[in-house]
Amino acid sequence: QVQLVESGGGLVQAGGSLRLSCAASGDIFGHVVWGWYRQAPGKQRELVATLNSEHATTYTDSVKGRFAISRDSAKNTVLLQMNALKPEDTAVYFCSARIYSSWSKWNDYWGQGTQVTVSS
Repeated sequence: QVQLVESGGGLVQAGGSLRLSCAASGDIFGHVVWGWYRQAPGKQRELVATLNSEHATTYTDSVKGRFAISRDSAKNTVLLQMNALKPEDTAVYFCSARIYSSWSKWNDYWGQGTQVTVSS
């Protein structure tokens, strides 16, 4: 079983910064793709950033140059550094882990989410 617990959300003014953390525990082996998603009220969940076992990252266009995903292997934590925040970044942010048991089989795990609110 895998557990993901997010923290670090809160209220910040536009232009400010927050760092989200995702503490991972459980059977996490092999190829893993870590992700941060967000969901604003009335909108679909959106992929924000990913980080794979080879340290490759991807970002949705709206956060490129402002957000950075990273992993602290020693603490088994995935981080999302968010700078130059905008009101449109307001959402519940979710951590995810896609763990591959083979190249064609995987399981997805999710955290409970953390609220980020950016005031104008």
